[in-house]
Amino acid sequence: MSSYNNNNVRLNAARRVAVFGGTHGNEMSGVTLVNLWMKNSAEIQRKGVATKPFITNPKAVEKCSRYVDTDLNRAFTAENLSAPSGEDLPYEVQRAQEINKMFGPKGSPDAYDVIFDLHNTTSNMGSTLILESSKDHFNLQMMNYIKKALAPASCLVLLNEHPLLKYSTSRSVAKHPVGLEVGPQPQGVLRSNIFDSMRVIIKHALDFIELFNEGVEFPPCTVEVFRVLERVDYPRDANGNIIAMVHPNLQDCDWEPLNPGDPMFQTFDGKTIHYQGPGTVYPTFINEAAYYEKQQAFVTTKRETLVACAVKKA
Repeated sequence: MSSYNNNNVRLNAARRVAVFGGTHGNEMSGVTLVNLWMKNSAEIQRKGVATKPFITNPKAVEKCSRYVDTDLNRAFTAENLSAPSGEDLPYEVQRAQEINKMFGPKGSPDAYDVIFDLHNTTSNMGSTLILESSKDHFNLQMMNYIKKALAPASCLVLLNEHPLLKYSTSRSVAKHPVGLEVGPQPQGVLRSNIFDSMRVIIKHALDFIELFNEGVEFPPCTVEVFRVLERVDYPRDANGNIIAMVHPNLQDCDWEPLNPGDPMFQTFDGKTIHYQGPGTVYPTFINEAAYYEKQQAFVTTKRETLVACAVKKA
């Protein structure tokens, strides 16, 4: 339930919150934090909020693999969620249906208010919050709060609102889905600095929810975001084999401007392939290990400033 009046948004209190770890079973920061909080959740509890830590893909966690049959973080489509249940379905589709029943149903008034989905990336992205909708003023205000609390440390916002590149994520079950990517960290590895960064972001996020539920009004603000534009694949031969690598000038340069004519790929015989786009973009997820199977070398984004309305509990 929400109402709008003169750039003010009134929303119901966020009473039910979940923290997902292990959506990808080899992304160890979220797996470790959620397992820690499942043993003792005091750290993530706030007044007037019930926060549930939850391992989303336990079989993948057990194997320390991204997934078992198919990517759980792409499995929450209307088709999958409405498919007749049965053991012949891929494991992650079965799991998506179970999660939707527990935390949804997706798109319904009964869905959880907020889901934080914890991820690691092998790319040099630092701490990144993922926003699903530029119209979600609650999440925009939360992300502004987190960014200010972390300053001068950086925490960027990736806006994944592209109509053709929308992902059917596990967090999309919630009214206010929040993705968190922290890297660089290799798959199956736990790095203390990445672990600590993820932990403190969740702390600030839960602090915001507690303040909101207590009736604190958050005034209008602006939030800089990086809006997803397109996925860029590696150069390939006629048989689909990769024939070039991310260029050394681009490697590890997530969020830095890529201008027309800048080096983008380097072929195996040392030739440079330059970026030929119409204008400056800001690449991210550069050379992400998990995206080779998805034929993606990086994602291009553009910088935008969004205006968040004032928000207060109804």
